[in-house]
Amino acid sequence: MIREANENDCVTLAALSLDVWLKTYAIDGINSHVARFALSTFTESSFKETLLNKKYKLLVYVDDRYLRGYALVNLESSYQSEYSCREKNGFEIEKLYVHTAFQGLHIGSRLLSEIQVRYGDTFWLYTWVRNESMGFYKKFGFKDVGEYHFEFGNETIENRVLVYRANTQNK
Repeated sequence: MIREANENDCVTLAALSLDVWLKTYAIDGINSHVARFALSTFTESSFKETLLNKKYKLLVYVDDRYLRGYALVNLESSYQSEYSCREKNGFEIEKLYVHTAFQGLHIGSRLLSEIQVRYGDTFWLYTWVRNESMGFYKKFGFKDVGEYHFEFGNETIENRVLVYRANTQNK
């Protein structure tokens, strides 16, 4: 079942996020910078703050009594490149996390489909070039439209910007 997150979900969201983030982004190991970032970012209180912020929508996928995944949508974030504008790229999916043990069971696809129904069918995200999810996003119909770099510790992290537009030839 997919539903909007509530305050009771926040501690579970924090734990699931730590699990997924570390297994996805700490593939070279854990140093103090990685540990500090993960432990300060994915907290119960940060998720409670997110729920209070009107620009965010947070959907959870719950199976029986267990949270299996979630999607965090930022309705106000936009991506502009020299070739595109906000109207064409829609809102941002900031996070699409599925518990590692349940990846490959269409939870991510179901969350993306629910996002389309609730908020619109044009959206974007960025993902690390070393992230295994690139194939998933391309299979769902996302198109690679650019790059985004940011500094993390003493490294420059390369990401690809992916856009989904249901009204075009995505699929």
